[in-house]
Amino acid sequence: MSQDFDRRHIRHAFSRAAASYDATAVLQHEVEARLLESLDEPDQPVPDTVLDLGAGPGRATAAMKKRWPKAQVLALDLSLPMLRQARKRAGWWRPFRCVCADAAALPLADGSVDLLFSNLCLQWLPDLPAVFAGFRRVMKPGGRLLLSSFGPRTLSELREAFAASDTIEHVSRFAPIQQIGDALLAAGFRDPVLDQDTFTLTYPDLPALLHELQAIGATNALTSRRHGLTGKGRFAAARAAYETLRRDGRLPSTWEVVYARAWAPAAGAPIRHGGSEVASVPVGQIGIRRR
Repeated sequence: MSQDFDRRHIRHAFSRAAASYDATAVLQHEVEARLLESLDEPDQPVPDTVLDLGAGPGRATAAMKKRWPKAQVLALDLSLPMLRQARKRAGWWRPFRCVCADAAALPLADGSVDLLFSNLCLQWLPDLPAVFAGFRRVMKPGGRLLLSSFGPRTLSELREAFAASDTIEHVSRFAPIQQIGDALLAAGFRDPVLDQDTFTLTYPDLPALLHELQAIGATNALTSRRHGLTGKGRFAAARAAYETLRRDGRLPSTWEVVYARAWAPAAGAPIRHGGSEVASVPVGQIGIRRR
């Protein structure tokens, strides 16, 4: 399910949302908190180097620096304004480094990261095998990977509402849990464990949902998007289609979240490419947790 994204548009959208993100991203903060809980697994060594990939305003970065004050903790994000927000959390007493870079082309040395943590960034990186190969390259053998991403049911109501009025897609199609598991194994990661949550948020109307998406930078970044205005007619039709879902005075919005944790392989383990060499993880064999 590869899609082409406009990286400049993503950078611009999240840069514009830097000041409003923290006050609006309630769901993102909840997912972040659940991902941080995974750090409590027993018998895990204290990391020397931690990478918070797609760090945004640095909430998780600051939490991990507080947890491991002697570790080198890096906040990496595509948006410089987001990293300026993150620096406000660093403080002179608990500093962490900020790196402005693309998660798809990590500017880090091979085998330099003990823990790679990434909250709701993966969905903006369409080529999962290449992305996970990059993750593996920068991780030390046996290093731990913790990440979350949106699943395919996310914003399904919004996608279907606009599909009723426009042939151009307005919402990205997110990778399913099996595809993430397959890509992890193809990159050589060991013992992947994947979980899943589904959240339903409600809004008074369609403009309120779209305003929230803009405030957190989650706008349509597909290269195939309509670059001009949607148009009053198309928007009115999408609004009418969404209204058919109204219950108890509110419009529902589904958000599916996939969590994954895995461990980097020993040095020299192969990366598998294509065909039958790529191991598959049947959905029925993955422990899926729904809340």
